[in-house]
Amino acid sequence: MEWTLEVIPVPVSDLDRAKSFYADQCGFPVDVDVSPFEGGRLVQLTPPGSRCSIVLQSGLPQTPGQPPMASGSLQGVQLCVADIEAAREQLVARGVEVGPVQHVGASGWEEGKGEGDWNSFVFFKDPDGNGWVVQEMPAPLSQR
Repeated sequence: MEWTLEVIPVPVSDLDRAKSFYADQCGFPVDVDVSPFEGGRLVQLTPPGSRCSIVLQSGLPQTPGQPPMASGSLQGVQLCVADIEAAREQLVARGVEVGPVQHVGASGWEEGKGEGDWNSFVFFKDPDGNGWVVQEMPAPLSQR
């Protein structure tokens, strides 16, 4: 049986502001923007090339047995790209405040690309403070 990761809820305080950030600044296409009932709304967006989406929601019932997530509490969701420097440039050009390219070295996080595969990263936050990691992969998913 396959278990596919399909949707990650991102807790936000202002759905329209978050939708604009992810669609306009991050470049995630909007797949769905629906109001299943008055006062409830969900927006699903998918990073280009990803099979997993994010969902922003307001006014919907809480998932049974799970406490609500506070806006800005999601940290460390990782996106992978084939060219970390080009990805950083694209985010900066779209107005995202993104840190420098970094890698893990002997003394911790160091600036610049890392040696070898899977060791180059950039970090950014959405307007609510949800933290994202972008990691360089050695080859596109279709070639791994």
